[in-house]
Amino acid sequence: MINLLSDTVTKPTPGMLKAMLSAEVGDDVFREDPTVNALEEKCAALLGKEAALFCPSGTMTNQIALKVHTRPLDEVICDEMSHIFQYEVGGYAFNSGIGVNLIHSPNGILEARQVAAAVRPRYDWLPKSTLVVLENTCNKGGGSLYALEGIQAIRAVCQAQQLALHLDGARLFNALVETGESPADIGTAVDSISLCLSKGLGAPVGSVLVGSQAFIAEARRVRKALGGGMRQAGYLAAAGIYALDHHVERLRDDHAHARQLAAALAELPYVAAIRPVQTNIVIFDLRPPSTPPAFLHYLSQHGVKASAFGPQTIRLVTHLDVSTEMIEAAIRVFRQYSA
Repeated sequence: MINLLSDTVTKPTPGMLKAMLSAEVGDDVFREDPTVNALEEKCAALLGKEAALFCPSGTMTNQIALKVHTRPLDEVICDEMSHIFQYEVGGYAFNSGIGVNLIHSPNGILEARQVAAAVRPRYDWLPKSTLVVLENTCNKGGGSLYALEGIQAIRAVCQAQQLALHLDGARLFNALVETGESPADIGTAVDSISLCLSKGLGAPVGSVLVGSQAFIAEARRVRKALGGGMRQAGYLAAAGIYALDHHVERLRDDHAHARQLAAALAELPYVAAIRPVQTNIVIFDLRPPSTPPAFLHYLSQHGVKASAFGPQTIRLVTHLDVSTEMIEAAIRVFRQYSA
């Protein structure tokens, strides 16, 4: 099976498994797991921040960030494609009692002028704009990315308006290998970052929340309240350390594979449109009478997995478990399809 469903489907590599099995562990709730401590210190240093917190998932790190940055009756400004709005079960309301102020922007990438225009005036009958959330790369935008200067421009608006700025960096390193920018430069441009280890980086579990010492101290309490305190989590943290040491530069291969898929799809008569491909996600629209259920059934019958991403839309995601040979085989399958 050529699994293009998501980059979350990766399995640990032999080197990663070896690192996991040899990890030194302790009880992380008591802050006595040396491998978790090492991962947190590594991520904080990479992103130019004071502290970090290892959590089970990116949804949890985002939800903790929302909780720490806001109070009930506040609102978060984000793009309508944002993961915190689309794919976290309305957790912003459930966990934090806040609203969302949604912006429509091309491929989910906000501009500073849009953020400035979205900030609410301070009236008793309006929610209080408190936080801006950016997603880099934007999943629903087709793996679209922010350049540092765009984030810095939004940061300037946030500082002028006394807003916090959180970066949902679920696929941050996918963006950085394309832009060539430093993780620390991104880190200093925002107040907090959620970094996912279990997508393109290939770890089996986990995300890290990064910020100031005071922010992470409160985040640790919220993590416990959400049930995210783990015990001998060093076995998982070791996978994260291995991923950061060995799997960042190879993300370029995933991006090349995504562009290879997009180029082949652009030539097919049943493909109506393809989103710009910047990283490892390919989103395209089917031309009627083709439909996602029929197309996905055909793919599964020919050894390829993908996902529906809208009424006429398909998503493909490349990752470390998909080789060049698999990409070429998938392209042959796409070329043989007819509605």
